[in-house]
Amino acid sequence: MNIITLKEEQYIEAMHLSEYAFQYKVTEERIPQLIERMKKHQILYGILNDQKVAAKLHLLPHYVYLQGEKWKMGGIAGVATYPEYRRNGYVKALLSHSLEAMKSKGMTLSMLHPFDVAFYRKYGWELFSNRLTTTLKKSDLKRKREVYGKIKRWSPEGEHPDLSAIYERYASQFSGMLVRDAAWWKTVVSDMQAAAYYDESGIASGFMLYVIKDSKMTVEEFIPLHAEARIGLWNFICQHDSMVEEVKLITNEQEPLFFSLLEPRVESDVKPYFMVRIVDVEAFLQKFSFKLESLNEPLRVSVTDSFAQWTNKTFVFSNHGIEETEEEADIHISIQHLATICFGYKRPAQLVEVGLMEGNDQTIEQLDTLIPHTQSFFYDFF
Repeated sequence: MNIITLKEEQYIEAMHLSEYAFQYKVTEERIPQLIERMKKHQILYGILNDQKVAAKLHLLPHYVYLQGEKWKMGGIAGVATYPEYRRNGYVKALLSHSLEAMKSKGMTLSMLHPFDVAFYRKYGWELFSNRLTTTLKKSDLKRKREVYGKIKRWSPEGEHPDLSAIYERYASQFSGMLVRDAAWWKTVVSDMQAAAYYDESGIASGFMLYVIKDSKMTVEEFIPLHAEARIGLWNFICQHDSMVEEVKLITNEQEPLFFSLLEPRVESDVKPYFMVRIVDVEAFLQKFSFKLESLNEPLRVSVTDSFAQWTNKTFVFSNHGIEETEEEADIHISIQHLATICFGYKRPAQLVEVGLMEGNDQTIEQLDTLIPHTQSFFYDFF
């Protein structure tokens, strides 16, 4: 099966395939913008049939935050095949090709938004982030105590230094948040309003991105850096009580705002959102900050990967570091479950409880002490 890197003159074909597969229509005005984005920020892999694009995949080079550091990540998007070519192994071949390409480019991680979780689990991706969507009625919009800063509101057209500074501080606290560059900010703020909270010293310390339509406010991002900013942004939302009948907030599931409401029993929905995959397990294990000092004796971990064969290895963890070994493993774990525990989405004992990891109580406890407690989250989409 011949996989090629699509050329610019084939991007229109790729766009038409997306329109067919995902059932939408690109307006004539947007076509040049999307073509330019593909040229500058994406790599398109495709399979041709009769010299036409039959299947394709978009690779988006990005960085994400993990343990406060920036990691190279390859985003997977736009995976599609025309129905007459399905069940020929085209998508499987494209995913395999993209993993090899990511490894060669030093992309230790890969992420995607699944159309079907079970489908991508077969290829080594796993859930790592939930999103909380909370729906509030007008009667829930009760202001809190006064704060002494002020709100500035505007319609951004791209990166704004105050928003990007707040976002970077917020995002670096979580496992998996996207590192946004200037080009990406343009897609984030498209058609949205921004409101930022500035404290008495004039320092920006929180923002929200939102839209208001048909008496409904949707807050796509709610990012306070501290309690005062959280209250300031909430009070700003409440100031819309004469304009809206409903407010929908999308936040991380640990956002404390809702507990503090006068009536906290509001409609809330937590759903798994994005998936992650470790592309290069050796590079990942060497960069990730395990708590190796907690080990009293070496721990041998076998990592299995049914799709990317280069990952099938056993490693010994000790006070001296992490090395590959031929010794018998104490713990067996798949590549996707290694990712989900390292990103803080699940703990080892939780995976054992549902039969997704093997090991005795002692070795599972050892593994648990190795992995710092973190919180995963992801706001973006591709």
